[in-house]
Amino acid sequence: MDFPPYLGSMPMHAITEIHGEPGLLERFRLEIRSFDETAQERLTAALDLAAELHRDDRRVREPYLNHLLRVAIRMMHHYQVRDVDVIVAGLLHDTVEDHSAELAGAHAAGDDLTPAALATLAARFGPRVARLVAAVTNPRYDPTRDRDEQYREHVAASLDRDPWARVIKVSDFTDNGVGVIHTVGPKVESSARKYRPLVPVYRELVTRPDTPLSAAVKAHILGQLDLAEERFSAILDQPAHHH
Repeated sequence: MDFPPYLGSMPMHAITEIHGEPGLLERFRLEIRSFDETAQERLTAALDLAAELHRDDRRVREPYLNHLLRVAIRMMHHYQVRDVDVIVAGLLHDTVEDHSAELAGAHAAGDDLTPAALATLAARFGPRVARLVAAVTNPRYDPTRDRDEQYREHVAASLDRDPWARVIKVSDFTDNGVGVIHTVGPKVESSARKYRPLVPVYRELVTRPDTPLSAAVKAHILGQLDLAEERFSAILDQPAHHH
């Protein structure tokens, strides 16, 4: 498949719309070329595991892997992240939540397979990757309480402690929030309701001095959060009718 020479500077939603998963895979390969060989091997192994676990997962109109590729590419390209553990955790950030049984393997017992799944990631990619994935993995929800509210509480608490987990989560949030206009159907409104109250939470987390990103990158992210907020508002705030 032929990709344009400017693939490396194309916006990700444009790559997604025009070239789909093959285009995002090629862009990922372009991004990791600047890493050393060991790093490239780890990044490719993480991509392979994500592709295998999420092979049948879809996300509205696209393969789920597209989302994971965009989260990783955004961190490398827009956030200038060179920390391989962080990018590996970005690729694998939904594996424990969505595929804990496959990761945990045949020997894991009990109804919560999260610890066994995280142990598999730790064995394969190191304890720090497992810790980062744990920080961005949603807990099991209390069925008697509002699910979105519990989600927001979890995000605030887990990201409070781990500065690098914030970087992964912000890339994930940007893909979901700014990307809300690329989805269709009832999910548009439900996503906007779920994510909108998190914008100020992320704003505060991103601007903290210990969040390991440059001032320019933080400014870029704040602009993306503004854009997400505008889009949520366009979806949820119907103009008042004048009498």
